[in-house]
Amino acid sequence: MTVAVIDIGSNSIKTLVATRNPCHQPVSLFYKTLEARISAGIDGANPSLTEESMARGLAAIRELLTDTARFSPDRTILAATSAVRDAANGADFQRRVREATGHDIRILTGDEEANYIGRGLACDPALSGLRDFYVFDLGGGSLECLAFRERRIARQKSLQLGCVRLSERFVADTAQPIPESVRDAIGEHVRAVLAASGFAFDLPASAAAIVTGGTTTTARAVIGAATGRTLDETSPRLTLTDLRALYGRIASIDLAARRKIPAMPPGRADVFPTALATIIALAEFAGIEAFETSLYNLRWGIADEALA
Repeated sequence: MTVAVIDIGSNSIKTLVATRNPCHQPVSLFYKTLEARISAGIDGANPSLTEESMARGLAAIRELLTDTARFSPDRTILAATSAVRDAANGADFQRRVREATGHDIRILTGDEEANYIGRGLACDPALSGLRDFYVFDLGGGSLECLAFRERRIARQKSLQLGCVRLSERFVADTAQPIPESVRDAIGEHVRAVLAASGFAFDLPASAAAIVTGGTTTTARAVIGAATGRTLDETSPRLTLTDLRALYGRIASIDLAARRKIPAMPPGRADVFPTALATIIALAEFAGIEAFETSLYNLRWGIADEALA
């Protein structure tokens, strides 16, 4: 059996075509990411998807459906997260996609999103030895926080701390260098939301902290490119020192210069400083000195369930 999953995220829309190997583990046949930014404007008083963002989203979905069709998947699943979930006109976007493609979108709740992220992480062979660990997935609209005990989800929270959402709230002009006061304001807000959320950081001191999402993938790629390494050649470990140094490098330059940094996705360069500031504030609040990164996230969780 082969399954295609299209993950309609707030900042990017991604696909994974997967099957199972002889050991019954899900394996990737194809994956692709398109920057669509459907969440533009989502932090307003009346959150809604704009005509432009819906058009970008629909175009990306059509492209990914064309890409996955050559694998003749037995099932094709479209799932949407924070941007569509929170938008007043999310159902309208859902209808437009159905009419244009014949595929319905499943709009995930925050709990469903967190559960699929957790299930996806469990598919990562590099994490197979972990028993107690945290998982954080930072998207454009939300930050998903999970704590695992004995590889089972002990608690989860979906927080409105996505990098697009916070950029719209705190960064007056993303084309300019980011003032230190903006980083401080983002950090203060992130810490306040975490404190009010009730999410407890009470796993054993040896528990690992896993982080997923485009921010950490980009961070690894940019750090690696500075020394001539590809993403696959970089360490999956990102220390708080690494993240602070990278933030200092990219926040001090304007958007045009950020987009010229090797391995920086042009469509992510405007919100990348906010995303880094959010991850740094999370680490400082929780006393995390280093994150382990993983490329196995929500798409893998949905695929694993479908293949089962």
